[in-house]
Amino acid sequence: MLASVAFIVGLMALVPLASPAYAATCATPYSASAVYTGGMSASYNGHNWQAKWWTQGETPSTGGSGVWADQGVCGGGTTPPPNPGGFVVSEAQFNQMFPNRNSFYTYSGLTAALSAYPAFANTGSDTVKKQEAAAFLANVSHETGGLVYVVEQNTANYPTYCDSTQPYGCPAGQAAYYGRGPIQLSWNFNYKAAGDALGIDLLHNPNLVQTDPAVAWKTGIWYWMTQNGPGTMTPHNAMVNGAGFGETIRSINGSLECNGRNPAQVQSRINSYQNFASILGVPTGGNLSC
Repeated sequence: MLASVAFIVGLMALVPLASPAYAATCATPYSASAVYTGGMSASYNGHNWQAKWWTQGETPSTGGSGVWADQGVCGGGTTPPPNPGGFVVSEAQFNQMFPNRNSFYTYSGLTAALSAYPAFANTGSDTVKKQEAAAFLANVSHETGGLVYVVEQNTANYPTYCDSTQPYGCPAGQAAYYGRGPIQLSWNFNYKAAGDALGIDLLHNPNLVQTDPAVAWKTGIWYWMTQNGPGTMTPHNAMVNGAGFGETIRSINGSLECNGRNPAQVQSRINSYQNFASILGVPTGGNLSC
């Protein structure tokens, strides 16, 4: 099993939304268990939202009861177009980064997934865009052994990823929610959260993450763009706001690797980032470690 899935717990459902404006920073991430009163703010799926009155457990959206007001896309910069010039990583560069990759992880699948989060690797200067792409792919490379593994290798873990206390249970089977895809998505609640965000029923159809390359890549980008993990910011925000590559490691697997817990794993990620940044012709920036 790749390490990152060990900490990904309690992630809340997300819904893809339009992007009317771009805010400087994201508010504290939305929590379904928190109580929000009129005027309170939360960030959700790359947007800031403001509650109009008391609410709890109602996911921010422009529908529903109307309790949430969309305050615009957050993360810094200006409203990004949906990758009008294509991905900042060419297919040739992608092939250079992953010469031994599993054929499942296609370049076309990756580029097809970009529409789910248009701000991904498309925010800020050309240098920042390429640094973010290099950072994402470096972490993905570490999680999958260079895009070799599509599913978690330790099958003994498979039955452990069903949290039966969740009201929706594990409809695909207790052993169906093992790690899959570029960030090795696991647990029933994570499949539900990612599926809700992407408009795909992954709770009932988790195998889509190992059979549809675009879906697999979308789950990885979903985590990158929307989840803090054990860190204090999303990996996307870490790169576009100058916090550095080290903070992406913290958000992906900081509880097991950062603060001296596993320096060899951290260095492995850094090495990949340095290599990929070199391929893309950009500097790595500061704060590489965590």
